[in-house]
Amino acid sequence: MFSFYKTHNNDLYNKLVELSRNIFFYRDLKLKDNFETRIILIFLHFSIILNLTKRKNKKLSQEVFDNIFLNIEYHLRELGYGDVSVNTKMKLLNKIFYDILLKILKKTDASNINNKITTVYLTSTDLKKTENINKLTDYLQCFYDFCFDMDHNSVLKGRINFNYLKNGSSKT
Repeated sequence: MFSFYKTHNNDLYNKLVELSRNIFFYRDLKLKDNFETRIILIFLHFSIILNLTKRKNKKLSQEVFDNIFLNIEYHLRELGYGDVSVNTKMKLLNKIFYDILLKILKKTDASNINNKITTVYLTSTDLKKTENINKLTDYLQCFYDFCFDMDHNSVLKGRINFNYLKNGSSKT
């Protein structure tokens, strides 16, 4: 008679979306402001968080991962994709996410996040410039350092008050 649905905690997803909307990506790096670019930026941030979770020997609930991808699926449906298209797109996005995650995890030195990841998945004529690739790599490194110093549970609850400063530092 009554259905009890499990409520989803969207705090981390909402924070990842907020981070992907940072004007730095679109104004300074001249990335295309579209759904695909934002998803890739979400994947980059989420991969760093997962990498840190592994390095700190913490467990990540499967629900967190599922919730991120469930929200992406909802947004695809809101954009007008049908069932078959959503399934196809989700398979592609899953493949991209794991490619990004595995390449980031392969790096033993946190200060050397793979530049190739960004140039393969993020399209911009200006991103091909070494200066902009370095800016993006610096941003990701600052995000990594910022999250590394944070409490694991705070990160998973989306309490990430990261603001990137162009001089290569972050503030809370």
